[in-house]
Amino acid sequence: MPLRIAAKIPRAETAYFKKQLQPHIDGERVTLVGEVDEPKKQPFLAGAAALLFPIDWPEPFGLVMIEAMACGTPVIAYRSGSVSEVVEDGVTGFIVDGEEDAVRAVRKLPRLDRRAIRARFEERFTAVRMAREYEARYRDLIAEAETAPVLETASAK
Repeated sequence: MPLRIAAKIPRAETAYFKKQLQPHIDGERVTLVGEVDEPKKQPFLAGAAALLFPIDWPEPFGLVMIEAMACGTPVIAYRSGSVSEVVEDGVTGFIVDGEEDAVRAVRKLPRLDRRAIRARFEERFTAVRMAREYEARYRDLIAEAETAPVLETASAK
């Protein structure tokens, strides 16, 4: 299966890229696409068998995981940071504990239903869902404030 890498290589990472990654990029099996802009992102993700998210630091959210799921594309991600809050293991992708585990997960991709992945995105991550939950929370806060006892303070005369 070909691997297409979409990434911006920061200047600070150039030496690492040249030493560790570039030798594996052959233009056929492994291709560096570079940074993908907004108009190209949706077709890029939608056409992928999966999004590989091998981040090994405590990523606070990982928006690209959500963007992939919006396209119905499963996510294979290392168990780090917000991954376990975003990816539903065995439903929207696979949470893995390293490279060998990720390779096994690629073989399990046919078990996942891309329509179900998109549906879970709709249920969990859309702006409409977020707005409804904010509205419900605000209504709860207003109701609590309306029923809270009023504290009287004595004023000095």
